[in-house]
Amino acid sequence: MHSVISVKQVHYPESDGKPMGETDDHRQEIVRHIELLEDYYRGQKVYVSGDLLVYYVEGDPKKCVVPDAFVAKGIPPGNRRIYKIWAEGKAPDVVIETTSRSTRRKDTQVKPELYARLGVQEYFLFDPLGEYLSPPLQGYRLVGQDYERLKSDADGALTSQELGLRLKVVDRHLDFVRLDSGQRLLTHRERALREAEARQREAEARQAAEAELARVQDELARLRRSAE
Repeated sequence: MHSVISVKQVHYPESDGKPMGETDDHRQEIVRHIELLEDYYRGQKVYVSGDLLVYYVEGDPKKCVVPDAFVAKGIPPGNRRIYKIWAEGKAPDVVIETTSRSTRRKDTQVKPELYARLGVQEYFLFDPLGEYLSPPLQGYRLVGQDYERLKSDADGALTSQELGLRLKVVDRHLDFVRLDSGQRLLTHRERALREAEARQREAEARQAAEAELARVQDELARLRRSAE
């Protein structure tokens, strides 16, 4: 009599059925964080994502979390449908949660405990509307098995050792500034606007130079006529 081995295939859903952000402000900010960090790490072995189901217990699809934005260093970039920690070999290094009315309790109580247990090295909370957190940007670094609150600079900015970036709230947006160069990370739209402004300044400077050259040539011609 032959024995039959039954293999149970586990299904890991690709969506939790919840919207990305509570408001347009939250959704736009989440997308902005992901775009900025993806560009920052372009060409490097770093995976940046967000609003993606992260599973942390093999065989149990109920054990999952959905970070708004996260960075996993040493992991190849590329599109994924879900993120399995046991398959990738590590948890994210940094998580940024854009907190809102509906997510505040999870973001400040439930998720920090989970992320610390998973080994997420840095955890940031950002309240774009400034309604729930004071200050609206807060950060934590894993020391041992627990998070320690990061100390803010005089302007409220926080330094991320993992990212090599300084995080600062400016006009209800979260800005990222490189520690090595002091340059602020720009979105595609911001870069396009900056390039357009630079081209406009160059065009205006060229027109001014051409006008000045024409004026000088006219003046020289006038002087020659006067001398004849």
